[in-house]
Formats: sequence, C-alpha cells, structure tokens
Amino acid sequence: MPASEITCWFDFASNYSYLSVLRLARQKDVIVQWKPFLLGPIFQAQGWDNSPFVLQKDKGDYVWKDMARECAKYGLPWRQPSAFPRRSLLAARVALLGEHQPWMAEFCARVMLANFEHDEDIGSPEVIAAILIGIGLDAAALLTAAQSDDNKARLRARNDEAQALHLFGAPTFFVGTEMYWGNDRLADALALATG
Repeated sequence: MPASEITCWFDFASNYSYLSVLRLARQKDVIVQWKPFLLGPIFQAQGWDNSPFVLQKDKGDYVWKDMARECAKYGLPWRQPSAFPRRSLLAARVALLGEHQPWMAEFCARVMLANFEHDEDIGSPEVIAAILIGIGLDAAALLTAAQSDDNKARLRARNDEAQALHLFGAPTFFVGTEMYWGNDRLADALALATG
C-alpha cells in the first residue's frame, strides 16, 4: 500500500463515523479507500441487539454531549438524530457501487449530513435518490443496481471481511496493516499515511 493511502471502514449510522467521513471527504492529502459496512452484524456477534450508546444509558447521554463538542471543534454541523441508529442498509449498498468512483466521497459526505445535520431517514429510497440526483447521478439506475442480488451479496461479503479483520466498531482505519479505531485516532492514522 502506498504511504499516502488510508482505508476507512465506516457505517452511515455511526455518529463517530460522521466526524471522520466528513473530514476525510474534504481532504486532499491522502487517497481514501472507502469501506462501507454495517455495524449491526458486528454488534450481534458480540451479543448486542442495538448500539452500545442505546444499550448503556450513561454512555449514550455522554456521547450526545461529546458529539456537540467534537462538531464544534471541527466546525461541522450537528443535530442529534431523532432516530438512532438509523437503518443504513440502502446507503451502504449504494456506496458499494461508488467505492472506486469519483463521486464516492461526496456521496458519503451528503449521506452523513442528511443523517446528522438534517435529521433525514437515510434508509429511505427518496432521501438517497435526492442525494444521488444532487450530485448529478442516475438515481433510478443506481438504486436498482444497489438492490440487485449481486450487490446484496457483496455487502454480506464486506461484513464477513470486517469480521475477519476483527473490527469491533466504526470508524476503523488501516494504513497498511496498522489498525486505528475511532475518530480520535484519525489524526494518528493520517500522520502514519503521510509520514
């Protein structure tokens, strides 16, 4: 892997992924390999049926205060979603189609903003279609392709890959074989990638 490359594993429903995805989508210093996946199966493998921020009230209360602080620190918009975690399945399926396309970073940023700034349902085909149209893409064709059996199988394989890498949360970054977990480790991962 070139020194100027970082792999970003993220879930569109993940609030800390929001912080990292927006920052990575706007930077030009490294090549980002985007790896959308779903945290739900990861959590289920740990015996959880929901986000730990929901299951543990004190942690959840803390996280929403922390998100407001972190967004202020990075100059990012923030609105606590009225539903959390939101279903991110459709967004992830569309993102799989865009992984190596020039529109991927902008799509990711807009989906994150829909969820964490505009409080929109990113599981809704209408919301995802509006995002795709907004960046000049054929929403109908992409939504059809996203729901194909082949693409659904790709997302299942992606989650199998995440489990094989022992991912336990998002965002997770790789620079070569070095793994970094959490938005607060993005700076360290970028330092290694650009060093």
